[in-house]
This record gives sequence, structure tokens and C-alpha cells, in this order.
Amino acid sequence: MRIVIKLGTSSLTNGSEHISPPFLIDLARQVQKLLAGGHEVALVSSGAIAAGREKLNFPQLRKDIPAKQMLSAVGQPLLMALYEQIFGLYNMVVAQVLLTRADLTDRKRYLNARNTLLALLSQNLIAIVNENDTVATEEIRVGDNDNLSALVANLIDADLLILLTDQDGLFTADPRSNPDAELVAIVSEDEIPAALWQAAGGSGSRLGTGGMITKLQAADLARRSGTACVIANGKEPDVLLRLVDAQASLAGRLGTYFVPMASVLESRKRFILSARRAPGQLSVDNGALQALRRSGSLLPIGIVKVAGVFERGDTVRVLDENGREIARGISNYGNADLARIIRHRSDEIESILGYIYGDEVIHRNDLVLL
Repeated sequence: MRIVIKLGTSSLTNGSEHISPPFLIDLARQVQKLLAGGHEVALVSSGAIAAGREKLNFPQLRKDIPAKQMLSAVGQPLLMALYEQIFGLYNMVVAQVLLTRADLTDRKRYLNARNTLLALLSQNLIAIVNENDTVATEEIRVGDNDNLSALVANLIDADLLILLTDQDGLFTADPRSNPDAELVAIVSEDEIPAALWQAAGGSGSRLGTGGMITKLQAADLARRSGTACVIANGKEPDVLLRLVDAQASLAGRLGTYFVPMASVLESRKRFILSARRAPGQLSVDNGALQALRRSGSLLPIGIVKVAGVFERGDTVRVLDENGREIARGISNYGNADLARIIRHRSDEIESILGYIYGDEVIHRNDLVLL
């Protein structure tokens, strides 16, 4: 199972004004067990601004973006140093990945970020993702790490997004002020009820930038992308292990569970098939056709002709020798590069182009047979 875990500032500080090493130690222990169980894990971590405030002895600053960017610039290396030190106790290696919305809306940068994260996951390395606050402006900000975590889950086709917070989940009202508030165990409707959106309104802790409303937004985005989502209390003992076990057994859930509206694969297939324009055409030989029918990827050696103008990351049509469309998929190479590598083996790509985006022109996960 591929899992994205979002850690809020309230969880990382354990409700105080200081980053909590005991929380990080317990987090690392649970993540190590998930890895040992064959799962892949990426973290989306808040806390850089809180770490910066702590380092500067909690200065009184204006609440504008430059001040937050300054605090983030101070706090980010401190936070990463803690992750590196504590996760290293469990023989895990962490990697820092800083993103902005611009990285996730520009197709080439999207693919570069995706490939980097998938490479980290393939080596059982722990990606620590955060918004690149030191350079992000209003125009390119995601704005909160809840929604960033949902975008990351979509980016890497995650099976489960876990949003850890200081609440037990989503309630019918604010439990801090309404004793009659009830925990919502599961959300399965196609449209999240308006009453739940209203109940989620309001800000989070004074240290964080999000609140329950951003978690609900993130959960909605994740489930529409085919990723299950849970909002749960980070203080629950073995919360990650129990949530993953619950996902596998569909019983004994913690927090609020959001049912995915489609599988990740179905969601990706719909994206490929619904591409507004498929400007490119790749004609393939019979050997490549048979490989695709056996759920294989499309390799350059099986392509006999390239037509149209397209970039890496565009959806292209795949034609058989008779000109009949047999598939659509997302190309790892633009038309100019493909014209140079067709009919060549995959191990020749780098020597021909001087770089490589992968052995496959279209990976089987990015291809839909018609």
C-alpha cells in the first residue's frame, strides 16, 4: 500500500510551542514498521514556521507572507535535521522535497516531481514534503499542507492519505464548544453534505495555518482522485499502524474515513481518456501490439512512426499497423525526442539523447487499451 501521511503543526508540537522529539520518535517507529510490512510511505510535514519561531525565541512579527517566509527559511533546516536524526535511529533515510502549486500545474514540473517521489519510494526512502514557503507567492501557493498532501497523494497515486490532527476526526459541530458534537465515522456520499462543510468551518490551532475546513477540502480532493482518506488524532497510540490495519480489514476504524469515489487506476484512466486533445500519434508494430495486450509498456523499439507535435506528458494515440487506434497513453518523451529513439532499444536512449526519462515511452500504468 502506498501511503501519504500529513503531519499538522499541532501534532508535531504535541500541543505546545515546541517541536516534540518524543512525537517524532514514535512517528519514526511506526513508519519503520510500515516499511517492514511492505508499505511505501511519504510524509507531508508542517512545522517549519513553528520551528523558526522556536529558534528565534518566539519574536513578535507581522502576520504577512515575508515574515512567514523568513520563519520558514530559519525553521526548515532545523526541522529536517530533526527528521534526519530521529529517523536515522531506525535506519531510515529522509529526503526533502519542496513544492509549490506551480510545480503541480506545469506538466513538465509535475512529471519531474512525480518521478522524483516515485524514485524515492522505490528505494524505501522517506520523502518529507513541504510547500516551498521561502519562494512561494500568493499566485503559486497551495496555502496549506492539508491540500498539498492531497495533491501529493494524487501525484504518486497513493492508496491512502492520513491527515493527523489534534482532533479525533470530523465532528457534526465543533467539539471544543459544543458538547453534543458527534464524530462522523464515515463519509461515502458523492457530495459531502453541506452540514459537514459548515461544521468544519473555523481556524485551527494558533500555531498552524490550516483547520478542519482545509482537511475536509483535502479529503474531498483525495477521494475524487481515487485515494481513501482518514482524518484522525495523532495522539492515538499506534495510530498509523491501526489505521493501515483498519484499511486492510475494513474494520475497527479510527477517526473519519472518506470512501474513494473511484480506484486510483480508474481515475487515471478517466484522465487519459478525457484528454481534450491528443495531438500525437504513435504507430507500433505487431510485437509491440501483443506486448500491450499482455499489459506491457510501450518501448521505443516497437514504434515505427511518430506523427504530430507534442511534449513530454501529453496524451497521445497509439495506432496499429492498419492505422486503427488501439490505445491512448501519456508519453514520457516529446515528438522530437521520439523521432530519434524509435526502433532503438531502451538501453540506447541515454546515449542517443544525452538523458533519459525512463525505459518506456508509455508506462503501462499510463496507458489505456481501447
